[in-house]
Amino acid sequence: MTRTRPHRGVTNTFVEGDNLAVLESMRDGAFDLAYLDPPYNTGHDFAYADTFGGHHDWVAMMRPRLAEVRRVLSPRGAVAVSIDDREVAHLRLLLDDVFGEPGFLAQVVVNLNPKGRQLGRGFATSHEYLLVYARDPASCVLDASTSETVDPGDFPHVDDDDPRPYRRLPLRNTNKKFNPVTAPTMHYPLWGDPVSGQVRSAPFEGALEVLPVFGDGTPAVWRWSVPRVDARPGDLLCREVRGRGGVRVDVFQKDWLEPGRRKKLRTVWLADEVGSTDTAVAELKALVGHVFESPKPTGLVRRLLATMPTDCRVLDPFAGSGTTGHAVALANAADGGTRTCLSVDVAAPVRPGCNAGRLGYASVADVTRARLRAVDDALGGGFAEA
Repeated sequence: MTRTRPHRGVTNTFVEGDNLAVLESMRDGAFDLAYLDPPYNTGHDFAYADTFGGHHDWVAMMRPRLAEVRRVLSPRGAVAVSIDDREVAHLRLLLDDVFGEPGFLAQVVVNLNPKGRQLGRGFATSHEYLLVYARDPASCVLDASTSETVDPGDFPHVDDDDPRPYRRLPLRNTNKKFNPVTAPTMHYPLWGDPVSGQVRSAPFEGALEVLPVFGDGTPAVWRWSVPRVDARPGDLLCREVRGRGGVRVDVFQKDWLEPGRRKKLRTVWLADEVGSTDTAVAELKALVGHVFESPKPTGLVRRLLATMPTDCRVLDPFAGSGTTGHAVALANAADGGTRTCLSVDVAAPVRPGCNAGRLGYASVADVTRARLRAVDDALGGGFAEA
């Protein structure tokens, strides 16, 4: 059997065909990140061979495709699937079954329509979901953090002898599950001088003994061990603080704002951060015309890409408008990465009378292909068909 693979040295490769058959032709471990935006179960006919009207049929369509996605992911890889309220519960159970419950990384709420959908009855839905799973939790390299949301204003302090901004974090462990009973080795005295700010693990001239306590005065524990305190005294600071019992001396960590600083991603992604359906329509229109009403914004996929190495191999088996390939090219242009993307979609005819048809696109695959070609023209990186 001929194996489907991205073209070497080409950013975007496109394959036209049923994604199950295409996935079956791929070698094991060929990709690091898979992003899926499958057709949502609205009760309408579906372009892939298995038509469906209920949850059971939709899950039956998705199961073999997810199993193949898992097979073609490398041990370091991850999968992210966009879905709406109608199928999120069923998809979560299905992903638990295919990838294993320990592989679950996040269920992200994505605010794609800030105004809310005004058509129909009920609430004005303004979100969808993104389910993220690791292929192998022990080997996955996904880093759930970003530099985009790091605010320099959160680091207001600068020392006279060091230009790096920093913020003060309590060296005390603020989680009450960690206390002298559960972590006895982390409850020990430190010595600090609130005038000079110096902190040591042993007494020195001008220093006061400091024991970790919670705000209510009950005993606590430090986050750092004695060897770590001894190794990084310049990262610690002694200061007077005012608490419930009056003024006392406490120890803080200097948390530096270093170049490349990252911040953990939250599980709610706002349209202001990743784009919306409206911005996605505008992105697509600028390249190939106003062809679809609800594509995904490239910012959503770029946030996913930023959690993975810059050489990751990306797979999109439900390519649709080609958002993933576009996002990969944008990410490479921004940071010099060498990411590649293999996009797959079926030559399903577009709906009669729709915008895509009026613009001359006969199938969904035609739209995918046209966008990825336009992306290559605008950003480079190359485009090929397998």
